[in-house]
Amino acid sequence: MSDTGRRRGKAWGGRFSGATDPAVERFSASIHFDQALASHDVRGSIAHARMLGASGLISAEDADTLVEGLGRVLEEIEAGEFPFDPAAEDIHMNIEARLTELLGPVAGRLHTGRSRNDQVATDLLLFLRQVCRGTQIGIWELVAALIEQAGDHVDTVLPGYTHLQRAQPVRLAHHWLAYVEMLERDAGRFADAAARLDRAPLGSGALAGSTLPLDREHTAAALGFAGPGRNSLDSVSSRDGALEYLAAAAICMVNLSRLSEELVLWSSAEFGFIELADAYSTGSSLMPQKKNPDVPELVRGKTGRVVGDLTSLLVTMKGLPLAYNRDLQEDKEPLFDAVVTLRDSLEVLTGAVATLRVDGERMRAAARDPMLLATDLAEVLVQERVPFREAHEAVGRVVAHCVEKDLDLGALSREDLHAFHDAFPASAAELLDLERSLEARSLPGGTARSVVREALEAAAQRLDAAAARLEAGKEEDS
Repeated sequence: MSDTGRRRGKAWGGRFSGATDPAVERFSASIHFDQALASHDVRGSIAHARMLGASGLISAEDADTLVEGLGRVLEEIEAGEFPFDPAAEDIHMNIEARLTELLGPVAGRLHTGRSRNDQVATDLLLFLRQVCRGTQIGIWELVAALIEQAGDHVDTVLPGYTHLQRAQPVRLAHHWLAYVEMLERDAGRFADAAARLDRAPLGSGALAGSTLPLDREHTAAALGFAGPGRNSLDSVSSRDGALEYLAAAAICMVNLSRLSEELVLWSSAEFGFIELADAYSTGSSLMPQKKNPDVPELVRGKTGRVVGDLTSLLVTMKGLPLAYNRDLQEDKEPLFDAVVTLRDSLEVLTGAVATLRVDGERMRAAARDPMLLATDLAEVLVQERVPFREAHEAVGRVVAHCVEKDLDLGALSREDLHAFHDAFPASAAELLDLERSLEARSLPGGTARSVVREALEAAAQRLDAAAARLEAGKEEDS
């Protein structure tokens, strides 16, 4: 989409006399994907028409006629009745062609002082502002599901893992809240990106502005921007907003993929920690006993797709000189794909998390493994004034002895422990206790019950604040 378009096989304007090759028409057409910008294009055109009338560049009567006609076009779009025509190349020319059908020659006044270069840049920013908010809403809905699960499982204990090996016991609520932290950062990235979508490209023209007395402040304010773009070259050629969205989307999908990976593992027979609801699972075409975690697997798989969308646009942008180049038409398909993929991934993962069943007994049985408290045993020695490296080495020998002799670490007597270090003050059974281990981790960010409950309350408060903030922003835009 650029100001080098065509109409019905013939290039726009008097410069060209020959028809465009049909293969070129097919190759360069974008209406099959840029129709996603339709309502934003109409909204920008209404603001532009009103500005033209207020500035005296067209008559007030013509401006009113254009606004009324554009309103009819918007109604058709919203009702799903707009006659999209591939021959009209892109969304801008589709709308202008339909406006001409409705209004006649007066429709030709709409493009006064405007290029499709600043038009599409404006459409894209309006679209990005909308989807940044929508994506944040989707993220916070998943956060709400995780908070709900965490609230139900403050006293459910499971092994925490490093290297996918059992490491130390944690509360399940603490584990769910780790994903809340990740997702809140994701929501923040989209909010940050939206904050930079505050300069209106309209009035930048093809690249150098216009000789006409356009009121750029008028259109910027009408569309909810802080002001017009400060540099016409940058305004028509920058796609930073799309790149920021894609970068935030890729990071968010990676976080969703990590959560999905754990849902896949935890629902396996080897773990047996959770069971996904039937609505978020599938069966096997061959094996009747199977219940497959397809939803988290698909989220995990689609993550690579969104990372690819980011890479695609980065590579497109890296060699482009100022200002507009037709390569920029390639910004929309990866963006639209990422928006839909992330939206759908958030929706189905929210449902899967909200409806899964936790096997708390299976988790606790795994967390009772005394080896998970080996660090606690080393820290007992530290409290007896033993240097940590010495304590670590001594407990390492204790663990190796238990593995070699197939002994339960918790069954070792004080005398047994003294064979490895004489500073052990009591037997392992007296020193090691699952609940005491959890409660001892009461530092900020730890897994003690009181700390987790405080974290839950704080997360719920942030959720409420985010919901109010997003609702207020929606009202401001409307």
